[in-house]
Amino acid sequence: MIVAEPKPIKEVAGYIKDCTKILVVGCGGCTSVCMAGGETEAEMLAASLRILRKMEGRELVTAVTTITRQCEPEFVESISSKVKEVDAVVSLGCGVGVQFLAEHYRDKWVLPALNTVFAGGTVQAGIWEERCGLCGDCILHLTGGICPVIRCAKSILNGPCGGSQNGKCEINPDTPCAWHLIYEKLSAMNRLDLILQFHPAKDWSKERSGGLRNRKREDAVL
Repeated sequence: MIVAEPKPIKEVAGYIKDCTKILVVGCGGCTSVCMAGGETEAEMLAASLRILRKMEGRELVTAVTTITRQCEPEFVESISSKVKEVDAVVSLGCGVGVQFLAEHYRDKWVLPALNTVFAGGTVQAGIWEERCGLCGDCILHLTGGICPVIRCAKSILNGPCGGSQNGKCEINPDTPCAWHLIYEKLSAMNRLDLILQFHPAKDWSKERSGGLRNRKREDAVL
């Protein structure tokens, strides 16, 4: 999932300083799971913005809604009547959600209330960790399901480096060495032969040439 975190409330308040009525839009997808942009967070943000505005001696009218996913056009379209009534839309989605809202409602100012951090998952309640760098050339089948691009501080594809000691990274001794984890995993599966395979340097330009990336499934296109 995409993991995000709230921007400072005063920063968001600064975005809307000239607005009198806003719509706060939560997202029921990834940012809801990481407790940054769901229904509860949307209500809390709206209340906080109203309080800050009241402290300035001015009024702010807020409307709040949460849609299933901000990255799906059908859900974005479902709030059109509410968007028409406000000066600006404050999104609690990831950066993709903000852009989808802005593209759909071209005459409305759409503002981000979150900072999108990484693609990761829940390792324990309240703690999320990055797991994927979205490189577009996955080698997890060769590394025991452990991504060296993200979990190695140096993103080494043919590790480990000479600095790791006792299974820990030299950059941060509290962080396990990714290639030590890969070795242990492959060893447990009796597949250490895979660690001998050479991984050429990633050609990052392949996925970045020609602008934004996209994928098309012919069987899903209407």
